Amino acid sequence: MRFAHLTNALEALGLRSGQVVLVHSSLSSLGHIDGGAGAVVSALRGALGPDGTLVVPTGTSANSDTSPLHRAAIAGMSAEQVAAYRARMPAYDPATTPTDAMGRIPEHVRTLAKAQRSAHPQTSFAAVGPLAAKIVDGHARDCLLGERSPLAKLYDVGATVLLLGVGYDKCTAFHLAEYRYTKRPPRRTYRAVVDDGAGRTWCAFEDVALDDSDFAVVGASFERTGAVRVGRVGRARARLFSLPDAVDHAARWFAAHRPARSG
Repeated sequence: MRFAHLTNALEALGLRSGQVVLVHSSLSSLGHIDGGAGAVVSALRGALGPDGTLVVPTGTSANSDTSPLHRAAIAGMSAEQVAAYRARMPAYDPATTPTDAMGRIPEHVRTLAKAQRSAHPQTSFAAVGPLAAKIVDGHARDCLLGERSPLAKLYDVGATVLLLGVGYDKCTAFHLAEYRYTKRPPRRTYRAVVDDGAGRTWCAFEDVALDDSDFAVVGASFERTGAVRVGRVGRARARLFSLPDAVDHAARWFAAHRPARSG
């Protein structure tokens, strides 16, 4: 797919100059793109114009001792080997730590000269554009995807979500609803390797127990409301919708369908 066709497809879907857009993507789903991830990012930035801001998830879930990526890495190891593996895991550095399983498009955005990235060691976001700093600054360690994360900032500025070749199961915005659908959402302890200036160390923090197992169902329910623009970009199905509307819908859905906590 040529660059001009890619740009036209994004604009036909509804991307407009000046928007703030959170993009979840699969480059391979688009088919062949001349220029690869760089061309897709250039097309996105071109559609958004100089006043628009592009945001992508740049998570590092392997920086953990409980995530699926970490469990896969240590599968079959002895206790001694696990301890040695943990001892050499690098601390998160917003400037240099690569993304984990986020895809080539977020990784390309992360490495742009003017990109800014949030400080969370597991659930960071990167952004480029005039609102980049506002969106990524102040990402609290004990708030993976809640009120003190970039997702809340995106909600407040009325951002748009673009799912480019991926399903609603990848829609990070729904996690914000997990903080909002009840006064006492389930919580758990998370651990990550950080360096706060005194050297590499493991840290522990408590936050909402994130659960994306029902996100595909939530997304299908949201799409049935007519709030989603659906089209094609290359070979991929693409969806464009309001982030605040999606979060509000998910919060109502969780309140109605997730079991209430006792006590």
